[in-house]
Amino acid sequence: MEYHKTKDILHVMQLLGHKDIRNTLVYTHLVNFETDEWICKVASTKEERTRLIEAGFAFVAKENTQWYFRKRK
Repeated sequence: MEYHKTKDILHVMQLLGHKDIRNTLVYTHLVNFETDEWICKVASTKEERTRLIEAGFAFVAKENTQWYFRKRK
């Protein structure tokens, strides 16, 4: 997911603690950049927002009292 987000193989290599780029490539070759499917959620309260963030959702936008979050499938 980090590679899909950043498209930076060296960053992912460092993040995973690999000393050899070939070890990182074992995992990153599975990334499909063509698929952009998301799970979207809306939160109204602080507790709902906290739960979504803890579940890995990222903030997208706020409209009035509604906060919109998404997470890659």
